[in-house]
Amino acid sequence: MGAQLTVVAVGLQIYDLTASTLAVSLVGGIALLPMVVAGLWGGMLADAFDRRIVLIVSSLVGWVTTLGLIALSVLTAMGPAPALWEFYLLTTLNSIAATVSNTTRSAVFPRILPPEHIAPANALGGIGFGLQLTVGPALAGVLVAAFGFGWTYAVDAVLFAAGFLGILSLPSLTPLEDALRPGWRSLREGIAFLRRAPNIRSGFLIDVIAMGFGRPYTLFPAVAALAIGGGAITVGVLTASAAAGVFVAGLFSGPVGHVHRHGVAIGRAVMVYGGCILAFGLVIGAMQTGWFGTVTSSFAHVNPVALVLAGVALAGSGAADEVSAIFRGTMLIVAVPDGMRGRLQGIFTVVVTGGPRIGDLYAGILASLVALWFPPVLGGFAIVVAAATIVRVVRPFREYDARMPTP
Repeated sequence: MGAQLTVVAVGLQIYDLTASTLAVSLVGGIALLPMVVAGLWGGMLADAFDRRIVLIVSSLVGWVTTLGLIALSVLTAMGPAPALWEFYLLTTLNSIAATVSNTTRSAVFPRILPPEHIAPANALGGIGFGLQLTVGPALAGVLVAAFGFGWTYAVDAVLFAAGFLGILSLPSLTPLEDALRPGWRSLREGIAFLRRAPNIRSGFLIDVIAMGFGRPYTLFPAVAALAIGGGAITVGVLTASAAAGVFVAGLFSGPVGHVHRHGVAIGRAVMVYGGCILAFGLVIGAMQTGWFGTVTSSFAHVNPVALVLAGVALAGSGAADEVSAIFRGTMLIVAVPDGMRGRLQGIFTVVVTGGPRIGDLYAGILASLVALWFPPVLGGFAIVVAAATIVRVVRPFREYDARMPTP
């Protein structure tokens, strides 16, 4: 939850300094290439070294960057605002650390759980993630509005301790077999495996499309200022709405263990996701054309109809994304041998973290060039078409059966 405070607060602070959606989108754009490298390198580290140690080191690096954001906020309060590059540098380092941590964490699951518990574990992870994304952003909006950016980052720094204790409690997770040291040879071995894995490749591709064309979060500060109203609190509510959908989907995910056609389930979930993103764009467009009345930056005068409709659309997108994530994650963990899991998780982490950064740039650029509502409307339609096409064209993905998992 603390990490989500920082994610939302950084976007709000950069928009506060620049009033530019494009500047907010560059938080993800600048971090994209370093995150790609970090995901691939982190996967190799997870295969070659004790996964517990990798988690400890990467988490500590992320914590130090949060302390840096606190320092920047204090300097901003004392005098002229720091240069934007300082925010971009710290958020990039934070993204690198989070990418390595997420890659390694995913590779831990099959070492501590039997295969039949992987899908339920992914669903429970979705509940936890949904709770983080529901409480964290909503709390961020309130903290920023009431106490400012520095105190919001400080809460993240304190809450870090709770998550870190969980990592320290893990057993040693050394490699089960001799592994290649991190380097080009190890990376080439992982890529060669992926070339022979059409089901895993299709899961990666469909997620890149969904995140690349259906990532509206970078638009939220502008939406709160120009379309719905409400300022920082509206940003928190919108972000929390998507997370609430993730939480609810995880909470009612009991039947996932009875679904065996994971490829078909992923495709249908992503099509629903695209439809919800399109609906969100239509709500923003209707607001900007004056259908729901005028807009003010005060939360006391926020448009409740538009906020509810946008929130419902985002909750639907979060629920659909969680269903897709459960099946994608299970397919990756079960179908890939342990000696390759770190590297494949590394590539997967590049997809799930790099895709949203591409989506941030896509949304920021098109919103600046065309209109605020245009990126989600066009992107939602593209996602539906692309997901249906992949399920139709890639036969092994369409016929994938979890009872006989093949990569």
